[in-house]
Amino acid sequence: MITVHHLDNSRSQRILWLLEELCLPYEVKHYARNPETMFAPPELGAVHPLGKSPVIVDSDNRRTIAETGAIIAYLVDKAGGRLGPSGDEDGMLHYRFYQHYAEGSLMPPLLLKLVLGKIPLVGGIAQQRMQPMIDVHLDFVEAELSSRPWFTGETFTAADVMMSFPLEAARDRGGLDAGRPATCAWLDAIHARPAYQAALGRGGPYKYA
Repeated sequence: MITVHHLDNSRSQRILWLLEELCLPYEVKHYARNPETMFAPPELGAVHPLGKSPVIVDSDNRRTIAETGAIIAYLVDKAGGRLGPSGDEDGMLHYRFYQHYAEGSLMPPLLLKLVLGKIPLVGGIAQQRMQPMIDVHLDFVEAELSSRPWFTGETFTAADVMMSFPLEAARDRGGLDAGRPATCAWLDAIHARPAYQAALGRGGPYKYA
């Protein structure tokens, strides 16, 4: 059995969704953010030294795994490769790229914009300067999704799961709107998936859905 240590409004929502897509049994242990700092509670430090979410514990082999990309790779392997890359080289390269791009390139400027917004006086100006950097990424994603329905091609994969959180955050605070219709259509499509809706039922309220 897999236990997901799930923090509200966090990257761990992707793990619940992937587990639903893979039809793997799991249980959820919920954690709430500190209402003042929005940090994860110290209890998560007892699960993994980093004290962050997502973290899963697989009781089948007594493994504890942190970091979204590593967890996704582990779960895809556990499910026999389902929702992994297709056999063709282009699909495999796209899959590998987006597993790294989501957190390595797309998420950092979105997170920085959020942090800058909390700085009095100069924060708003700094946020404005960040937007062109974010727009480069959003334009890139729009071009990609204008040429195919899913990130790796014609088939939904775990790469789409990986890309969900930064693009949901971008629609919330990063300037993603109807001016990029292919990306918004992709977000609407993932939100309509039965597994996504089932994950919301297991995880509780999620501000980006």
